Amino acid sequence: MSGKLPLSVFIIALNEADRIGPVILSVRDWVDEVLVVDSGSTDGTQDLARSLGAKVIHHDWPGYGPQKRFAEEQCRHDWLLNLDADEVPEPALEGAVRALFSNGQPALQGYRIQTVMTLAGQKQPHRFAPRHNYIRLYDRRHGRFADSATHDAVEMHSGRVGSLSPIIAHYSIRDHGDLIAKLNRYSTAQAEEIVTRGKGRRYGAFRAMTEFPINLFRYFILKGYWVFGLYGLELAAIIAFFRFARIAKVREILHRTP
Repeated sequence: MSGKLPLSVFIIALNEADRIGPVILSVRDWVDEVLVVDSGSTDGTQDLARSLGAKVIHHDWPGYGPQKRFAEEQCRHDWLLNLDADEVPEPALEGAVRALFSNGQPALQGYRIQTVMTLAGQKQPHRFAPRHNYIRLYDRRHGRFADSATHDAVEMHSGRVGSLSPIIAHYSIRDHGDLIAKLNRYSTAQAEEIVTRGKGRRYGAFRAMTEFPINLFRYFILKGYWVFGLYGLELAAIIAFFRFARIAKVREILHRTP
């Protein structure tokens, strides 16, 4: 299929003017719609996105899942490609998606695409860099994002799911300060959701004592942060600390709750 595909790309954003541009530019020439749902940026994200051809809608922040579900509902097409404001697909993704639409509708109802952690300045991701393999291209008639403030993933209620080979470079790290602020907010939201769902009692003293060392090993060794050397160790330690902080916040909420 030539021309623009009957596909909507949606991106949620808050103060992403420094990195959303390449994301929009990577898809705007081959998809019919690029939608940015902004939750109150003060750095010009909205104007930049519009100048690059995206449609911009404001929606106050309700949490990750609800924000993405709102974005799904605003899209023009049923076939959706979700990208975050720090994720740039490699050029080969266009050809792979065009092939799916070459005979009309894709054969399956959802497709997983690997997102690979990429540091600023890298021309391409490290071969063994940390990665995730989530559903990113899907038909919203068969799947939607989970309605959870912290669980950020598509849940398919019907249809079949396949995988695409091209990757998405994930430029998730600005600097340590930005990562710490982000994880602080996220761990607070997680703790509140854990308590709300009645699962807080699982987080006892033993879990509190072991959470940091287990997650330091998990992220640095098992998840591949070792490929970034000492910088990777620093990142793994920050993440492991906030895994511990999530438990501390759960216990704090429980202690102050009558």
